[in-house]
Amino acid sequence: MTLYAESSAVLRWLFNEKASEDILDRLRSATKVVCARLTLIETRRTIRRASTERRIRETEAATLFAILAQAAARWAILELSRDVADRAEDGFPVEPIRTLDAIHLASALVLRQSLPDLTILSTDERVRRNGVRLGFAVLPD
Repeated sequence: MTLYAESSAVLRWLFNEKASEDILDRLRSATKVVCARLTLIETRRTIRRASTERRIRETEAATLFAILAQAAARWAILELSRDVADRAEDGFPVEPIRTLDAIHLASALVLRQSLPDLTILSTDERVRRNGVRLGFAVLPD
C-alpha cells in the first residue's frame, strides 16, 4: 500500500497523541510513503511553535526534528507544482475547506495519477471527508 502522509497524522504520531501507534504501524508497513513538501513545512513549523511557546523543551524539539528527518529521508516528496496549485484553487466535494487542506488534497490527486493505490493517512476530518468523496481510501479507520 502506498500512503500519502498528511500533516495531521504525522504530527499526531510525532507528538504521541491519540492513534499515534496505529499511525506509526501504518507508516512502517506501507510499501511506499509519499507526502507533499507542505507536510514537512507544516510539521516543522508546528514543532518550532511548540518549542517557542514552551509547550515542549528545546531538547524534545531537537529529537522530534531528528525523528522527522529520519522518516522523511525514506519518503518520496512531492514539491509544490503548478498542477497542484491549479487543482487546489478548484472546488472540493465538501466545502468550505482550508487552503492548506486543499493543497494536501490536490497533492494527493496529482500523485494518484502515477500511484493508483494511493491511500490518504490523515486525522483531519475535512481532509478525510473530502478524500473519501474523491475516491480515496482514508486511514486510520
